[in-house]
Amino acid sequence: MTHGHARRLWALDSPTLTVQSETLLYGTSGEVTIPCPSYLIEHQRGLVLFDTGLHPDAITDPERIYGADLVPLLGIGGSEDQRLDNQITALGYKLSDVTHVISSHGHFDHTGGLFLFPEAKHFFGEGELRYANWPDPIQSFVYRQEVLDVIRRLDTREVVGDLDLFGDGAITILATPGHSPGEVSLAVRLPSRTFLLTGDAIHLRAQMEQEYHFPIDADTKTALRSLRRLKNLRESMGATVWISHDPEDWAEFVHAPGFYE
Repeated sequence: MTHGHARRLWALDSPTLTVQSETLLYGTSGEVTIPCPSYLIEHQRGLVLFDTGLHPDAITDPERIYGADLVPLLGIGGSEDQRLDNQITALGYKLSDVTHVISSHGHFDHTGGLFLFPEAKHFFGEGELRYANWPDPIQSFVYRQEVLDVIRRLDTREVVGDLDLFGDGAITILATPGHSPGEVSLAVRLPSRTFLLTGDAIHLRAQMEQEYHFPIDADTKTALRSLRRLKNLRESMGATVWISHDPEDWAEFVHAPGFYE
């Protein structure tokens, strides 16, 4: 097994959601503002994007994108320069330079920009797309028909188990189901450090430490197994966990145009 490295990792600045904290973690109260980032990773064999966040137009016209019923629950915040397409072009890339797009899962706040990458290879975890088309009622609002319509037009593949994306250990898709059936995380090995990007397998630092599940996980027992798997991998790989929606992680780590390499 060769041990390669990705060259560079950017956390793309993102719009935010402001939600009731008890929707993220039992026993909490009040509002919390959470980021919805995407991560761009440069590898010698391709330009990889992990998650595509909210629909870019939702920043300025949320009701047209998500409807009058859902928008008041989301508290979308952000500016034009936080659009995913603007973030990528600001780094000097064209959208068509992105070769691989990995969706942690199919929820609307992680798949809103999929339509921007019609030529890329798209990756989903095992069982995600079937569930997205027929979700349990508690999760039906987070899967959007317009996203499913986009996915049908893309070059998609379902990842069974883990997948070493380029066969060199640099970028590994990790099966971490539970939040949704096909939830995946991403291990990114850089020359200086290794990150575990957790998607929604973990939502907040407190959830990771207390091993509480997310209130509307599709499968609670499986979600807790995945959370423990990530904690074990953090230790064995000497990795840094980056929880996508956690505001403390977002405050601590560097965002684009800053990067890790």
